Amino acid sequence: MQSKKLGGRTWWNIILFSLVGQLAWNVENMYFNTFLYNEVYTGASQAAVDGTIPAMRAISTMVALSAATAVITTFLMGTLSDRLNKRKVFISVGYILWGVVTAAMGFISREHTAALFHLSDEVKILSVTVWTVIIMDCVMTFMGSTSNDSVFNAWVTDITNPENRQRVETVLAALPVAAMGVVVGVGSFAQAGKIGYDVFFCCLGAFAVFSGVIGLFTLQETKHRPDANGANYWADLFYGFRPSVIKENNRLYLALAALGFFSIAVQVFFPYLLLYIQHAILPASEGIDLVSPGFLIPAVLSVLVLVGGIVLLLRLGGKNKGAALLIATGCFAVGLLALGFAKDLRTVVPAIAPTVIGYAVLMIIFNATVRDFTPESKAGQFQGVRMIFYVLLPMVIGPKLGELAALGSSVHYKDDYGVEQILPTSNMFLYAVAVAVLILVPLVFLVKKGFGVAHSVASDDCRDNES
Repeated sequence: MQSKKLGGRTWWNIILFSLVGQLAWNVENMYFNTFLYNEVYTGASQAAVDGTIPAMRAISTMVALSAATAVITTFLMGTLSDRLNKRKVFISVGYILWGVVTAAMGFISREHTAALFHLSDEVKILSVTVWTVIIMDCVMTFMGSTSNDSVFNAWVTDITNPENRQRVETVLAALPVAAMGVVVGVGSFAQAGKIGYDVFFCCLGAFAVFSGVIGLFTLQETKHRPDANGANYWADLFYGFRPSVIKENNRLYLALAALGFFSIAVQVFFPYLLLYIQHAILPASEGIDLVSPGFLIPAVLSVLVLVGGIVLLLRLGGKNKGAALLIATGCFAVGLLALGFAKDLRTVVPAIAPTVIGYAVLMIIFNATVRDFTPESKAGQFQGVRMIFYVLLPMVIGPKLGELAALGSSVHYKDDYGVEQILPTSNMFLYAVAVAVLILVPLVFLVKKGFGVAHSVASDDCRDNES
């Protein structure tokens, strides 16, 4: 078994690769959408927009295809890294290639498409540009899922154990928040046109390349041992779907089902969140004095409640995971419900606290629980199963529900060129509430079965890793 204490080099690699990976995923999940909406579609004629796939549908299609790519990649590459008993090369080289592809995204434009493919028809130019972005997003996802989703996550499972896992998951959950702050802070300049998307994507790509190069020197190969009972590579791909495996690891699949409903609820609104803030919340908040006591005091109180709530629930989770998860689910659903009726920053800010409390606690404890219940000798293979619940189903179902919410509201936005496009609305949060309630179905069964970790025989075969 692994040591309870993780060394400085291990923590450095956990933080570096998680932070850079989250920077890349945040940009892909949030700003590729605004890049399509604000850069690719904006400036095109009404005839070109009407003649190609609508922007909202293009976003949901891109998210769905990216999710499918992520899951297929994770199955193939996670299992391959198990079979080859290698992690380091997949992570380091994968991050380098991930950065190169991300940087290349910034150079996609209607003008470059027209010149490259010798096109003059506006509809064809816009259509080809849109699909180029979607395809390149899938290529980027392949690189990111290879290095981060499958192998880095398997590496984290390799070097942690149930005693230190929740602490690691807390750090891993905090880093996406930090990454989102950096991405939104810098990305807002790109979204507002202050800097070009090419500069934005190139800077991010450079970070990913840098981390991959550093990893070649700092990452230490884990000494996990592939299961000797594995028949072959292709049989191992479908190991997690065997009825006997599901029955033996039933608590893992209950945790994955609960994580899946949670992730679907998040994906109902997350791909459209920045567009909603940009085109709905901020215009409705123009008359609000953001430095007045009437706004600042509730905002500060919301932040204090947010931080205090997360800390208290995580402490409770250390003693009683079931209770913490049930309370966090309630907070998440109540927060989404409040966001569904919020119309400007004065009503949005107080609703953020319960939403983020629920989001953070559910993310941390669910991910730690999934790692606890994952057979240690097959960490890479089970990353693909995890991705079905965490990425594929959420990113196919969630954005489609968000699109239906937008289409049902029929709220349109007319850009500076006089072209009308449909906008996401607060209805998407109400759709998310309906999904969030379903978290309780598998969660109740999981709570009844308990969260105690039984150390498998396979775990005894794992060699000690760097402490």
